[in-house]
Amino acid sequence: MTEQSRLIAEAAPAPQDWSAWIGKSETARDIITVERATALAATLDVPAPAAGDALPPGWHWIFFNGFVPRSEVGADGHPKRGGFLPPVPLPRRMWAGGRIDYLSPLILGRMATKTSEITKIENKSGRRGNLVFVTVRHTFSMEAKPCIVEEQDIVYRDPPQPGAPPPAPEPAPADPAHVIELSPDPVLLFRYSALTYNGHRIHYDRSYAQSEEGYRDLVVHGPLLATLLQGLAGTARPDAMLRRFSFRGLAPVFVDALFRVEASPGAGPDDLRLWIRDSGGGQAMAANAIFARDTP
Repeated sequence: MTEQSRLIAEAAPAPQDWSAWIGKSETARDIITVERATALAATLDVPAPAAGDALPPGWHWIFFNGFVPRSEVGADGHPKRGGFLPPVPLPRRMWAGGRIDYLSPLILGRMATKTSEITKIENKSGRRGNLVFVTVRHTFSMEAKPCIVEEQDIVYRDPPQPGAPPPAPEPAPADPAHVIELSPDPVLLFRYSALTYNGHRIHYDRSYAQSEEGYRDLVVHGPLLATLLQGLAGTARPDAMLRRFSFRGLAPVFVDALFRVEASPGAGPDDLRLWIRDSGGGQAMAANAIFARDTP
């Protein structure tokens, strides 16, 4: 260990023990309304589903998102720390990725239940500081029947170092078989924030995103990118049902430049590799989809 590394390690705060939060759970109920799904369809410029239809993959993220009183909102626009999630003091919080199993469809117009449980908390240290990963398992059910089981990875990070350049993303794969090109704008980000009740200021407050969290511009939502990837998966495999989808955020996508949603065949006949290609050709999100030909 070099002298500089030793000094940094000694200055770093000791990791906190969050084990008491593991196993904590909460339950919410919501109606899978046609009106909200229609609003997302308009936002994505896709046909709107109707009552009785199956909710498309990834669209469950616009439901079960409650409002907290304004007095309970933190400086970043998220609810203040210490509710369901642990009060991790690291200032930057984001959705790092997840794994979703689609067991049975959520049906538009019906009541559904979401049960969430914290299953794992890990302290880590990276090249750019301290990290805390929190894994939450969500189970979405209708009439006591599980429909979607999702593991969500949330990461808390140190603030960016002043003047430090962002890491260069890995190049995106060069062999897409399916491509959609999108040009984001602040209205898209605002509408998706509104539909998901997401108050995180990096998606609509440019000065905050730049001065407080070190981004060059407004950040496109990770769940929005993952929803677009699942939409492309369905377009690429209209003959099959999406059974499992996993994704990992690798680099931010910004509102000031177009990006591409891309896919190619995976390792097996029912697999699909997917990714987000940013404006510079880097891979901003990597994903994998597994299909089944039978109807759920």
